[in-house]
Amino acid sequence: MVDTNCGVVYQGPGEVTVEDLDFPKLELAEQNGRRLQHGVILKVLATNICGSDQHMVRGRTTAPAGLTLGHEITGEVIETGRDVEFIKNGDLVSVPFNIACGRCRNCKERHTGVCENVNRERPGAAYGYVDMGGWHGGQARYAVVPYADFNLLKFPADRDTVMAKLPDLAMLSDILPTGYHGAYTAGVTTGSTVYVAGAGPVGLACATACLLLGAAVVIVGDMNEQRLAQARGFGCETIDLSQHADVGEQIEQILGVPEVDAAVDCVGFEARGHGPNGGEQPAVVLNTLMDITRAAGRVGVPGLYVTGDPGASDENARVGQLGLKLGLGWAKSESLTTGQCPVMSYNRQLMMAILHDRVHVARNVNATVIPLDQAPQGYAEFDRGAARKYVLDPHGLVGAAA
Repeated sequence: MVDTNCGVVYQGPGEVTVEDLDFPKLELAEQNGRRLQHGVILKVLATNICGSDQHMVRGRTTAPAGLTLGHEITGEVIETGRDVEFIKNGDLVSVPFNIACGRCRNCKERHTGVCENVNRERPGAAYGYVDMGGWHGGQARYAVVPYADFNLLKFPADRDTVMAKLPDLAMLSDILPTGYHGAYTAGVTTGSTVYVAGAGPVGLACATACLLLGAAVVIVGDMNEQRLAQARGFGCETIDLSQHADVGEQIEQILGVPEVDAAVDCVGFEARGHGPNGGEQPAVVLNTLMDITRAAGRVGVPGLYVTGDPGASDENARVGQLGLKLGLGWAKSESLTTGQCPVMSYNRQLMMAILHDRVHVARNVNATVIPLDQAPQGYAEFDRGAARKYVLDPHGLVGAAA
C-alpha cells in the first residue's frame, strides 16, 4: 500500500501550514522539462527549518504562496529511476541543498551552487526556495532528488550508527558546510582570530567550523543573549550587539587589538544596526567586517543577500543595492567571498568528522527535534529568536533513535 505524503507549505507572510501533497512519482515528475529517470524518491528521515526559509515566511522575498518549503534533507532511498546506477534502495543519504546536474562547466569545476542546467532563470537551484528553479521542497514525508548519483552523499556507516548520529548528520545538507565555507573562504586556520557575525544556527555552525579548523579565538556577535550563551557553551567569546555599537572596541577588550585575522557574515540582508538604538541596516554587517578585519585579511559571506526584498527599508535595498564602504575594503586589500556554499566541496569530509566524533554540531546549535505537524509552531518560535535549530521528524525516527 502506498503511503500518504504531506509537507510544509508557505501560504503568505507569517503563515505556513502542513498540507497533504501528492506522493512523488518519478515517471510523472516533469520538473523543469525533465522526466526524472536520473532521480530517486526519498523517505525523509530529517528535514530542518532554516533561517533562509524564515526570510521567505516573513515576507522578505518574492516567494509565491503555495510553495512547499525545505532544502535541508536527509533520507532513505525507496525508489530509483531507470538511469540511476550507483545509489540503491535502502541507502541512507544526505542531500546537498544545491541542486546540480554534474554535467555543466560549473559542476565539473565544483561550483555546484551555480549549476547552469537546473534553473531556467539563472545559475543555481535549491529545493523549495524562491527563484531557485521551482523544485519541490523537502519539508515533507517523501521527496524527489534529481541527478541522484551526483547529488547524494551516501553514509558509509551501518544503519544503527547513522540513526544514532542523525541529529548531527542532518546538518550536512546545509548549515555545517555553509558555516565551514564561510570560515574556509575567510582563511581561518591554525591560530586564527575570528569574528563571526550572527549566532543563529549558521553562525553557531560557522563557529564550530572555525574551532575545527584550528582557530585560537572565535568571537561571536549577536543581539540575542540566549544564542550568545549557546556560543559560550562550546568555547566562544561573545559580544552583545544590543548593548555595544563599537565592535572593534569590544574585540580589543578580548584580544588586545581592535581587529581579527578573519571575519564571517552569518547574518545577511536583514541585518540591524548595533547598539540599543539600531534599526534595520542591511549593509551594517558587511561594513563592520571590513572595518574590523586586518589589512590583507578575508571576509566570508555565507549570509543570504537577495535581489528582491519587498520588505526592505529603502528603495535600493529592495533590489539588493547596499551602501557598502567598498573603498575601505579596497584600501585594506581585503577579499570577500560571497554566494551559496557549494556543499559537495565539504560534506564528505565533515561527515567523516561527525562519524568519528571530531565535531558535535547538533549540540552546538541546540538541535531540537519536533514532529512534522508542529512545523508552524517551530517557525513561529524560531521567528521569535529561539536559540534552537529545529529538526522536523516526519516519521518519528529521529526522536526514537535519540
